Amino acid sequence: MSILKVDNLCKNFGGVKAVNGLNFELNEGEIFGLIGPNGSGKSTTINVICGLYQPSEGSIFLNGKRINGLKPNQCVDLGISRTFQNIRLFGDLTVWQNLWVAWKDDRNNQGSWFSNWFGKSESREKLISELLNFSGLETRANDLASNLSFGEQRRLELARAVASKPKLIFLDEPAAGMNKEEVKELRDRIFRLRDLGITIFLVEHVMDLVMNVSNRITVLNFGKAIAEGDPETVQNNKSVQEAYFGQ
Repeated sequence: MSILKVDNLCKNFGGVKAVNGLNFELNEGEIFGLIGPNGSGKSTTINVICGLYQPSEGSIFLNGKRINGLKPNQCVDLGISRTFQNIRLFGDLTVWQNLWVAWKDDRNNQGSWFSNWFGKSESREKLISELLNFSGLETRANDLASNLSFGEQRRLELARAVASKPKLIFLDEPAAGMNKEEVKELRDRIFRLRDLGITIFLVEHVMDLVMNVSNRITVLNFGKAIAEGDPETVQNNKSVQEAYFGQ
């Protein structure tokens, strides 16, 4: 079943078409990868879908409902969450406090995936403790976010995005700056979220990660989709090879 559909999506900045006639559809529970060279329009696509930018043309549908024009907080209320390329934590708050302020009170939806994961009767404090465990930050709970390593900040940002109880989560280059072991741990966390029924939209430059976790991949170049398919199909596509390597 489709959870997200993008139809002829365009975003112009003056005379520059950052996103140009983009079409794709995400199915519930899948991991969808969006890749492309720097400046190809990947982050702009996320920003348009999540309400930071308004589309110049086209339509965005979430569970069949058109969501053009919604603000970011309204998108969150509908079950959309995201991380950012440039980490956006509250540096003067502790790890625990960052998760606390991200918490979405959902008392009227006791059947949500989040309550099922952690237990319907658990307290808010207990659920945040589970998020700390999920992110491997149990021992850093009382440390300021600004004192975490870069990789730890990435993990906290992911946990904070999960705290809003999303049905669809956008990960914008979550492996940036991570070492190989951290990327492996990130892969495992992505699979864990997928197994909980969360649909994942992944933008990433670490090809080993995106090729290993994605069910389907769309490739952008200069704002246009030049290829779509499973990882093997995309890797063997001549247009993709030319975009990345000039072959």
